[in-house]
Amino acid sequence: MDIPFDPTLLFIGGRWQAPRETLPLFNPSTGEPLARIARGTAGDVDTAVAAAQAALDGAWGQLTATERGRILMKMSALVLAQADVLARLEALDVGKPLKQGRADAVALARYLEFYGGAADKVHGETIPFVNGYTALTLREPHGVTAHIVPWNYPMQIIGRSVGAALAMGNACVLKPAEEACLTAIAFTHIAQQAGLPAGALNLVPGLGEEAGAALSAHRGVQHISFTGSVAVGALIQAAAARNAVPVTLELGGKSPQLVFDDADLDAALPFLVNAGIQNAGQTCSAASRILVQRGVYDSVAARMAERYRGLRVGPALDDPDVGPVISERQREIVNGYLALAQGQGAQVLAQPALPTGPGYWVPPTLVGGTDGAHRLAQEEIFGPVQVLIPFDDEAQALAIANGTDFGLVAGVWTRDGSRAMRCARQLKCGQVFVNNYGAGGGVELPFGGVKRSGHGREKGFEALYGFSTLKTVAIKHD
Repeated sequence: MDIPFDPTLLFIGGRWQAPRETLPLFNPSTGEPLARIARGTAGDVDTAVAAAQAALDGAWGQLTATERGRILMKMSALVLAQADVLARLEALDVGKPLKQGRADAVALARYLEFYGGAADKVHGETIPFVNGYTALTLREPHGVTAHIVPWNYPMQIIGRSVGAALAMGNACVLKPAEEACLTAIAFTHIAQQAGLPAGALNLVPGLGEEAGAALSAHRGVQHISFTGSVAVGALIQAAAARNAVPVTLELGGKSPQLVFDDADLDAALPFLVNAGIQNAGQTCSAASRILVQRGVYDSVAARMAERYRGLRVGPALDDPDVGPVISERQREIVNGYLALAQGQGAQVLAQPALPTGPGYWVPPTLVGGTDGAHRLAQEEIFGPVQVLIPFDDEAQALAIANGTDFGLVAGVWTRDGSRAMRCARQLKCGQVFVNNYGAGGGVELPFGGVKRSGHGREKGFEALYGFSTLKTVAIKHD
């Protein structure tokens, strides 16, 4: 496929500009070069932050909330019109099957639609106060916001981050991941076509340790949004702390699904598998731990294993069930965990066949014979590996589910409404799904974690509050 734009350029202050250097992108399905992208520098970040501030002081800052919303709605319509093109770019760049790429494009459009409609509906309040005063609050943008976006879901994370920030009137500097950023570039073209004023959105691709580090430490940035690893999140938070800048961090998870013996297994099984293999398991909210009550453990294990053996693994453009992982490095990481499984008493219950050709292939793997303390049950693998863990009763299930450093998402499968509510209250995580599993949930549902899964909330109105600052005004009038 011919890329319908020049991916080597930066976008700063409403203009596409040539960088000093470029970086290669690779197709995960073949391991071959796909394109080249800009290698943004600290100087490019300086220019982009200045352009964003100029937009706030100029045309972008003068727009009403209703006018901002109309631009976002136009962006949404343009994304939908280009959904097939965006899906193909995401499949080529990330390695995810075409159907998943198209679902991400539709989700991006929905984010823009939601935040476009919500832009003029974020209100302040009046506060009862002493006689002779009127006290009120105003929601105002932070100013220049930084958006450091990972490679696994570029479109979705741009939608929930940049979309919310623009709706609140911030001006954005977007730094996509160097492994996969073609849809970020395409999105920037769409924003330009929709009439977004110059400087409201700036794009600086490049290496994390160069452009990303410069952006997170920049004194002109007033808020940072980051999705990625715990280690990098800690570095970004430390850089932001030196400037006293707030940060929204989404740092991954080890999300459990609790399957009780009264669960509707026919309804649960598709969710149990799909939530682990989606995007080759490279999903922060992947259901990587399946906790199953002993009375149905053997049945669940057998039925999940049957589904695993039937999975079709292949190149992204063939629209398989599971595509490749993003890179050779990620393949080595996942294969290292699989070797660990076989060396520490775990049991591989099922794997499908892999393609014989080139590409970053790892086998989707269902593992049994572990407990909650096993490394496979504690560490985020970020690959298509799910661990089955038996439990005896509700108390043990909760102890295992809460017994990791992470706390992002959990699922509960039971017909007992009281048990479902007890578990939902006691699970230490940011989202709980009962008799379903949303892998992060809908656009409207606040999303984020506790513990080492991060802090702050994206999606829904909570994201708009996060991308704004509250000002209190007290007026003395007699």
